[in-house]
Amino acid sequence: MRMANKFKGFPKDFFAFFRELAANNERTWFEANKPRFRDSVQAPMSDFITAMAPRLAKVSKHFTADPRPNGGSMFRIYRDVRFAKDKRPYKEHAACHFRHALGKDAHAPGFYMHFSPSEVFFGGGLWMPPPDALTKIREGIAAKPAGWKQLLANKSFAKYFGGVRGEALVRPPRGFAPEHPFIEDIKRKSFYAMREESPKLATSPELVDEVSVTFAALSPLMKFLCGAIGVPY
Repeated sequence: MRMANKFKGFPKDFFAFFRELAANNERTWFEANKPRFRDSVQAPMSDFITAMAPRLAKVSKHFTADPRPNGGSMFRIYRDVRFAKDKRPYKEHAACHFRHALGKDAHAPGFYMHFSPSEVFFGGGLWMPPPDALTKIREGIAAKPAGWKQLLANKSFAKYFGGVRGEALVRPPRGFAPEHPFIEDIKRKSFYAMREESPKLATSPELVDEVSVTFAALSPLMKFLCGAIGVPY
């Protein structure tokens, strides 16, 4: 049974703002459009996160949907350009991360949402975990190949994601057999799965329902990752 949904989709100006920002990615333009950013981007993002909170709790009670525009689940729009060749000051998309309650940053297990005028994708996993957590996940795959195989073969997981993604090493990590049946996954440095959709979905009341179903389908991977690093799911 589907829950009542007060979130009716992102407003038309949500994507219009990012299209214009892409053509004017500079501080003067952004400061002049800051009230618009708050009304057309931050406020509806907070509404979406609020709508997702009870849905996320039904998938797992150990992940947080915090609607605050600063310090919550929403990513800041400001880019860190200190060491980047690309000096554009602002991100040209909106994103949020429903992080594990025990996690402190984006390197914790979590569910992720990404919205831009050209692409919308959502899913989750574990992005660039620290070395100790990465080793535990690799050891978990190596020690339980049947469990990993079952995860990949799960019908709902395969329907929405098709498999696990993540940047990988060229060679097998030290201590892992090159002939292991899942060596290509063991080589990964991140473990996540994403569903890609048209930006049109983000403007629809169906967004919350579709994201909720997708997050539920991600459970086999999230359960495996959380179990490997020793946190509850």
